[in-house]
Amino acid sequence: MPAGMNSTTFFIIYIVFFIAIMYLLIFLPQKRRDKKVKEMLNSLEEGNTIITIGGLSGKIVNIKDDDLTVESGVDKTKVLIKKWAVKEVEKSPQA
Repeated sequence: MPAGMNSTTFFIIYIVFFIAIMYLLIFLPQKRRDKKVKEMLNSLEEGNTIITIGGLSGKIVNIKDDDLTVESGVDKTKVLIKKWAVKEVEKSPQA
């Protein structure tokens, strides 16, 4: 401990340092991930191919508020899902 610092001051500085490290290592990256997910969900359009958190893959045929109608499979089965259930948007190959 540096000269002239009592234990209370050292303890307070230690706690502030610990909180700053926690913020930088845990909370900041989580906020960035949440922002990316929100941007991805807001950019969904009809015709996009998506994968849900349950593993369903299909093409969006209708978007209404928080609901998506997804067409999947050879029989073109339509399934209604919630927007929050989308895990990722598949990238379409560029011609």
